[in-house]
Amino acid sequence: MQLRETQLSRLPARCHDVLVVGGGINGAAAAAALSGQGASVALIDKGDFAGSTSMHSSNLVWGGIKYMESGDFGLVRKLCRSRNHLIQSYPSSVQEIRFLTTIHRGFRHHPLVPWAGSWLYWLMGNAFTRRPYYMRPATLKAREPIIDTSSAVGGFEYSDAYLHDNDARFVFNFVRGALDFGAAAVNYVEYLSSRREAGIWVTRARDIVTDETFEIRSRVLINAAGPWVDDLNQRAEQRTEHHHVFSKGIHLIVPRLTEQRRVLAFFADDGRLFFVIPMGPRTCIGTTDTRVESPSVTVTEEDVAFVLDNINKRLALPRPLGKQDIIATRCGVRPLAIKPAGEGERDFLNLSRKHAIDLDRERSHLSIFGGKLTDCLNVGEEVVEAVRGLGIELPDAGRRWYGEPDATVRDAFLREAGEMGLDARTAAHASEPISHRLWRRYGDQAFDLLATIRRDPHQAEVLIEGTEYLRVELTQAREREMVTRLEDLLRRRSKISLVVSEASIARSAGLAEACEALFGDAARERLDEYLETLAAGPA
Repeated sequence: MQLRETQLSRLPARCHDVLVVGGGINGAAAAAALSGQGASVALIDKGDFAGSTSMHSSNLVWGGIKYMESGDFGLVRKLCRSRNHLIQSYPSSVQEIRFLTTIHRGFRHHPLVPWAGSWLYWLMGNAFTRRPYYMRPATLKAREPIIDTSSAVGGFEYSDAYLHDNDARFVFNFVRGALDFGAAAVNYVEYLSSRREAGIWVTRARDIVTDETFEIRSRVLINAAGPWVDDLNQRAEQRTEHHHVFSKGIHLIVPRLTEQRRVLAFFADDGRLFFVIPMGPRTCIGTTDTRVESPSVTVTEEDVAFVLDNINKRLALPRPLGKQDIIATRCGVRPLAIKPAGEGERDFLNLSRKHAIDLDRERSHLSIFGGKLTDCLNVGEEVVEAVRGLGIELPDAGRRWYGEPDATVRDAFLREAGEMGLDARTAAHASEPISHRLWRRYGDQAFDLLATIRRDPHQAEVLIEGTEYLRVELTQAREREMVTRLEDLLRRRSKISLVVSEASIARSAGLAEACEALFGDAARERLDEYLETLAAGPA
């Protein structure tokens, strides 16, 4: 907790160039980009970083092939280029993956039509990925035996990308980057209100942990609150061109359905793309697309029934998946940016995830609407240009603010890990060697983890059964990751609670060990808080 306390004390200590409200992907990228260019930045979030929409994604980094049908070719082109850039910048985290798409009898197009679309999609992405292939039902079945091809009329395979790790972890690494560039970033700090005084924004905030209130001063205010952007703008008396409508999406995490490392894509009963996505030792299936009026959503019986019904219709499993197979759920809203006139009348299912930045130059206020993980680098760069246009000096303009360390550093790490025989300690159930995982999650900080393991080999052991999280990672989490509540570690800094059932986590000896390492004297309190949350069930 020392990191959080240090950062918290910095928030009211000076007038910052920029205050970013919201630590999802938009806010995290904006904070990293601005601080990387030399601006003094403060970042707050009323919950944990990536605690809302950004932790409920499909873990896909894709160019938006579904937008081809609605004719959003400019958006598709932009997203494909963003996808390619992320693959190049984060080769350990963002990786190309094949999508095997099955077309069933009764679909609105002959399978050759979407296959031709996949070729155009490939070309719009500069032919950066492996090229598409058309397949007859027999070839589909041979390629992936669990697909039920009894009503299939054909299909095709194409490439996009996905996050090898957790989406929330990817977002946090932008926050960690902002901290390394000198930003003051704190979770569990609630925005209350803002006012303008002599050309300065004075924002009143509350520390949710202690219930203390204080003020943060900044020259520019950025509203990156995701689904709550409109609410915060009302409190700041800020009028904008765009606003949000909400789409609820859920995913179910179930035992691994296939050993093949590819995404299976279908068209669900509502016409929407439906995915079976690899997630290490598990499989993620979904999603739904339900219009809702509020960003506060939960998984309903109808949601679960929809996903299970669609997956059981399309896969030839030894037995149908049921509620008893569900290990975890993901449920959140997609904030979709629209204008009051025109786009509001567009078919809801065809609304895109494009982002929009509304800028009030007179009051030095930015609002970020919509967006998705794929577009995060564009958001960061556009925010930098907007803030520069407001007169904020950026002394380190042009400095790279994203991406993995240089390949030579990676090779040095893997070489050192190899000399230690680290990968021989990899658990039998693990989805990848320890060295690859530590590098992907921690970059050049992983050298410190090697040194710790060298001193104490016990630190290379798995902390909680059925996961890949090691004891050595607790030190990193305590010192550098601002873990404030146990769920921050289990759900967002790692994906422990996505791959292991709540009951298994609760009875794991490693859970108490994690609390002791992270919270010290407050360990019992934090453990009881988490267990009470499990007992209460979904909010």
